[in-house]
Amino acid sequence: MALFSSTFTSLENALDYSSAKNRAISNNIANVDTPGYKAKGVAFKDVLNQEHSFLQAKRTNDRHLPFTNNTSQPYRTFTKTDTVYNHNGNNVDIDKEMNELAQNQIQYQALVDRMSGKFRSLESVIRGGN
Repeated sequence: MALFSSTFTSLENALDYSSAKNRAISNNIANVDTPGYKAKGVAFKDVLNQEHSFLQAKRTNDRHLPFTNNTSQPYRTFTKTDTVYNHNGNNVDIDKEMNELAQNQIQYQALVDRMSGKFRSLESVIRGGN
């Protein structure tokens, strides 16, 4: 029996994703003038699994590691290599990054508010509605 509903797990995963996205965006902004720097991004694992579901791996030896996507994180950080915006090989678009940062901050705050509301509801139940 789970102590909390799956909502808490979903909110926790969403907060982890939003934090990872914030780290990636912050690194991109910090390296906006670094020659050759390639911007980072964060994507949900299930989206990536759908895109790469056609990949099949064959193990030719039992000692080889299995090819699975069983990671504990619901997201994955990747490097954006398909664009170049600056003459020095850097592909950070500062306007895009600042926009994504603002959106991510709003999303993070909404998730924190929702998590706080869930805990207030639990507190109310424990105190007997008082």
